[in-house]
Amino acid sequence: MEERRRNTRTDMEAELLVKRLDGTTGEKVMVHVLDVSKTGIGFQCQEELEKGAVYECLLTLWTKEVIHAFIEVVRVVKKEEEDNQYGGIFIGMTDMDAYRIEVYQTVQEYKH
Repeated sequence: MEERRRNTRTDMEAELLVKRLDGTTGEKVMVHVLDVSKTGIGFQCQEELEKGAVYECLLTLWTKEVIHAFIEVVRVVKKEEEDNQYGGIFIGMTDMDAYRIEVYQTVQEYKH
């Protein structure tokens, strides 16, 4: 399969807390981050999220810093035996927070 992402994705052990913005639901949902780049994120979640919906997210980084951003779900892969997989793009992320992710990727590439 041809890679269409603009930025490299890096595996990251992190948790993401998401909350839908349009007011239809105010509950927070825990997800498991699969990979992250400065422009997007892949994750698994037990809850069913809607493609095209925008969610507020709090991404806890390896340094225990929390990045506050918004993601738009652009890909949904439904799984029968495990959590659904989602892909999202960051919207409303500051340049400084995107840079933090980029620095982490550089460090990880150097280690390998």
